[in-house]
Amino acid sequence: MLIDLARNDLGRVCTYGSVELTDMMQVERYSHVMHIVSQVEGNLRADMDAFDLLAATFPAGTVSGAPKVRAMQIIATLEQNPRGPYAGVVGYIGFDGSMDTCIALRTLYMQDQWVTAQAGAGIVADSDPSNEYKETLDKVKAISLAVEQAEGGHHT
Repeated sequence: MLIDLARNDLGRVCTYGSVELTDMMQVERYSHVMHIVSQVEGNLRADMDAFDLLAATFPAGTVSGAPKVRAMQIIATLEQNPRGPYAGVVGYIGFDGSMDTCIALRTLYMQDQWVTAQAGAGIVADSDPSNEYKETLDKVKAISLAVEQAEGGHHT
């Protein structure tokens, strides 16, 4: 589902026939979680630029779900608070048109005197709410430990 969503997003701005799946369902291991990662690539059309690519691919389907537009409408009605920068984009667009971005996950942001860390989990038909909740705690655990260590605390 998410691979198809990525292909669809890229297909709106890439040369016809150039969008391809180059890596499928590879497991990446991190300190507190594992992710299944796939790579979808395409050649940007000559009449498109980095801004068009960004508009076509964000918000990312991996954090909105599919179908993307309807999923975002549902999220807007269910979530009590705005996400802020969480699940948005962080990156740069160079003067030469190059772009490098990432999804703002496992990040801290500060507003006034509040520091916030957010995490989420993918909800599907057979999701177990307690497992999804545990996953969110596991995802934010590394951030919590980093803050604790920065404040001079010790973790065993």
